[in-house]
Amino acid sequence: MKKLMLIGGLLGFGIGIIFSRLQSAENSTVLWRSCVAALIAGFMLRWWGKVWVRGIQQAHAERLAKQQAND
Repeated sequence: MKKLMLIGGLLGFGIGIIFSRLQSAENSTVLWRSCVAALIAGFMLRWWGKVWVRGIQQAHAERLAKQQAND
């Protein structure tokens, strides 16, 4: 999960820089917008990662239960 949060933070920071530069914002504005975008993207990717892992675990448990029922 830590890696997903870091990747999300980096992506969010990059997106914040790009969109702020496209709006011709000042450097201080670019920095705080990028930091906010990094925070939001990091938490979003962490949340999505948890949902994804939970789904994989459920599918695996269902597959095991189905195998045990057939044996």
